[in-house]
Amino acid sequence: MNYIIDGHNLIAQLPGLDLSMPDDEERLVVLLNRFGMGKPHRLEVYFDGAPAGLAGVRSYGQVKAHFVRQGQTADEAIRRRLVRLGRSAADWVVVSSDREVQAAAREAHAQAMRSVDFTRLLQASLQAHLASDYEGTEKLLSEAEVDEWLKFFKEPHKKP
Repeated sequence: MNYIIDGHNLIAQLPGLDLSMPDDEERLVVLLNRFGMGKPHRLEVYFDGAPAGLAGVRSYGQVKAHFVRQGQTADEAIRRRLVRLGRSAADWVVVSSDREVQAAAREAHAQAMRSVDFTRLLQASLQAHLASDYEGTEKLLSEAEVDEWLKFFKEPHKKP
C-alpha cells in the first residue's frame, strides 16, 4: 500500500510526539521508515510551514518528505499530488483527519484514513518490529544447565 500523509496532522495524534518539539518532523520520518521496513510501501509525508531555503522534497529511506513553503499548506500540496497521480491515486491511502483532505482523497478515488486510525496501524506495526527484533535472542537453558544453577544456589558458599 502507498501512503500520502498529512505530517503535522499525524504528529498531533502520536503519543510521545508533539508539534512543539524542535525535531518532531524528523522523529515522524524515523517512525514512518520503520513502518515501511520490509514492505513495498511508498510513503510520502507533507509538512507545511517550511521557512525560505528549507522548502522542497527530500528522501529519507522509504519516506519522501515534502516540506511545503510558508504561504502554502500541506493540504494544498496533497490535493495537487492527488491530481498528478490521476487514475493511480486509487493505489494510495491519504492519511489526514482534515475533512477537506479526506474529501479530496475520495474525489481522486484514493482511500482516506483518519490520522488516529493510522496511528493504531503504525503502533501495531512498530510493536511487531520490536518483537521480531528480539525474537530468538533468548536462549533457553538445557536441563543440565538448570540443574547446575539449582545446585549452585542450594549449596552454601564459603566466603573468600
